Amino acid sequence: MNKVALMGRLTRDVELRQTESGVSIAKYSIAVRRQYAKQGETDVDFFNIVAFGKSAEFVEKFFNKGDMIAVVGRLQVDTWDKDGEKRTAIKVIAEEQHFCGGKSSGDNPIKYNDSQEDDEDLPF
Repeated sequence: MNKVALMGRLTRDVELRQTESGVSIAKYSIAVRRQYAKQGETDVDFFNIVAFGKSAEFVEKFFNKGDMIAVVGRLQVDTWDKDGEKRTAIKVIAEEQHFCGGKSSGDNPIKYNDSQEDDEDLPF
């Protein structure tokens, strides 16, 4: 099973682009706090997120740098050679994205997942 759930703040605005066939791709990163067992100290981990299709358009439209977001998805490992050296990067492929506080939230959190087909399903 390959499933990950993260909640953090966007470290930059969402970058949205289109493939030649018209599929939207959004890229962004989030900072996630991690607590140490020692006296409640914290550290921060950074994760690169990629969303596709309507999900990509949703996150680009409603999220900005500094906004809190929860992402559910899967991990993907990319490998390539650069100057004869093997490189590896891990990213999260978003399957669900949720509002988590701040100006975008209310009593009924809004989420978007890949099973939603059009904007008419969204409650706003």
